[in-house]
This record gives sequence, C-alpha cells and structure tokens, in this order.
Amino acid sequence: MDTQIKTKEITPKNTMQEILAVYPSAQRILFTRYHIGGCSDCGFQPTDTLEAVLTAKNVLDLDEAIRIIKDSAEAEAKFQISPSELAGLLKAGKVKLLDIRTEEERRIANIEGDQAVSPELVDEIKKSWPKETAMVLYCHDGQKSVDAAAYLIGHGFGNVKSLRGGIDAWSSEIDPLLPRY
Repeated sequence: MDTQIKTKEITPKNTMQEILAVYPSAQRILFTRYHIGGCSDCGFQPTDTLEAVLTAKNVLDLDEAIRIIKDSAEAEAKFQISPSELAGLLKAGKVKLLDIRTEEERRIANIEGDQAVSPELVDEIKKSWPKETAMVLYCHDGQKSVDAAAYLIGHGFGNVKSLRGGIDAWSSEIDPLLPRY
C-alpha cells in the first residue's frame, strides 16, 4: 500500500520523512509537546512510521498527535517574536537575549546586550535557570533559533521565543546601521 502523503492528510502509517516533507515544523512541535525528535534521547529514523515513533514514546492518542502536526506551523508562530516586540522587551529589561550564531558571525554583527550560547551555557540554563525565565534566541535568519527555542521549550522552559527573521530582520527593521551579511 502506498502511504505517501499526497495531500495534507496524515495517517499513522506515514513515515516521518513523508510527514516532515509536507509539515517541516512538525519535528519541532513533536519535540515541544512529546519530547520526540529533538535530541539524541528521543530521535527517530526518517523511515520510522508515525505510529512507531509515538508508540515508542508512549503517546497513545494518535488522533491528537496528528492534529498537533497539522497545526504545527500555527503553533510554531506562537513562539516567535518580531524585531519590534523584542526591542520593547530589551528596552524594558524583561528578557535574556541569546545569540546562537557562530563566533565568526558574532564578529560581523550582534544585538547589544546579547549573550553568546555555548554548550556550557546550555547546560547551565537546563540545570539552574528558572523554567519561567524570559528568553529570546536569535540566529542569522530565524531558522536555527526556532529549533533552539523548541529545544528549550521541550525541556520545560515556558517563556522562550525565537526572533522571527533573525539578526537580518533586526538590521532591516530596528538597526539599519548594523552590518548585514
């Protein structure tokens, strides 16, 4: 039987590869909701079926998981923040700004008041930061920081956002003197 997704319908027999091809944000949402697919402890193979992945994590409500996948893009938008919203939070001193870019990228440009993310900082965050700490993560274009935000949300942090469009959007909308690359 051919189980490939031809429309946006999903069945438990679809492979994760098939699902992610149609719903690219599904992996982040599965991680934030069920701790599936975001780290080495909860990973899966592209050829695993949705049913097998959910069963391995003891997720019994397949219909709910499918609904969450279908709503994943909308749900993901909720943990993104616009540059203007971030500017307001930074001005009020109400958020920790975390830069997940490489050191090379940081030498080109960065947002004032940010903190470079390192493996040691991630360990510190997971072990000792309060779960309600307000954090905004950013990268160059907002793609990797969405993954990083999902990772922290999946580890129980409830007030984490990703800068929509990354430092590139920040430069365009907030600080046009900031170098773009």
